[in-house]
Formats: sequence, C-alpha cells, structure tokens
Amino acid sequence: MNIAFFLLPKDEVVYFSPRSTMRQALERMEYHRYSSVPLVDQSGRYVGTITEGDLLWKMKNTPGLSFENTHQVRLDEVEQHVQNQAVRIDADMSDLINLSMEQNFVPVVDDKGIFIGIVRRKEIIEYCANLLKQAQLQKR
Repeated sequence: MNIAFFLLPKDEVVYFSPRSTMRQALERMEYHRYSSVPLVDQSGRYVGTITEGDLLWKMKNTPGLSFENTHQVRLDEVEQHVQNQAVRIDADMSDLINLSMEQNFVPVVDDKGIFIGIVRRKEIIEYCANLLKQAQLQKR
C-alpha cells in the first residue's frame, strides 16, 4: 500500500514556522485541540514537532515567562524533547506503522525533503484493523 493514500496534504495541516511565537502556537493548538504540531522552515522543510509539553517545560524553566509574554519567545527558542521522525513519500508501510507507535502523526516529505503533509495515527490504526478483519474473514 502506498502511504500517499493516507496523506493529509500540507494545505490541510496546521503547522508552524520556527519563527512563530509561543503565543501563536498555544492559541492555535488550543483552538484546534492539538497536542503537537509540525514545524516547517522557510524553505518548506520539516524541522521538528512542537508539543504542549515542550511549551510547558519552556514556561516552567524560564524565569519571568508567563502566558502574557509568550509573544516574545519564538518556537526556535523552545527545546523539542521528542524528535519525531519524518518519512519520505515512497517509504514502506511498515516504516509508517513503526513510527506511529511513538508519534501522534508521521510527517511526510518528498524526495527533496520538502514537507508535503502528515499521516495521522488514526488512519494507520484503521488500516491495520482492516487488515486484521480481512485475515479473520479469510480464516472462515
């Protein structure tokens, strides 16, 4: 199965630039109810994933930082505690499944490393569940 079948294209994905502020990230993540969002640089390359935890740790470990002044902190100043890996669009389905065990979504890049979208864990689980269902039906 080609992973492009599961791809949520970039134009339908909420993502941030590393130059975005913590305030922008916090507000958009709250609005969309996301716990993590991809970071895409000015060249269109996937450069990491920012998580709620990353933002909370930054606030906890930065004296004087509160929600009111998060507009002064750019996301490239926030340490990413988890390094989510991307896959190329031509990757094997097994690569996608393995990464989804640890990541809410898997970023997908083209052959030049340009971010083209994500595959959500939900779609991967549905795919695996359908495979199991088909295998059970064949046993009967």
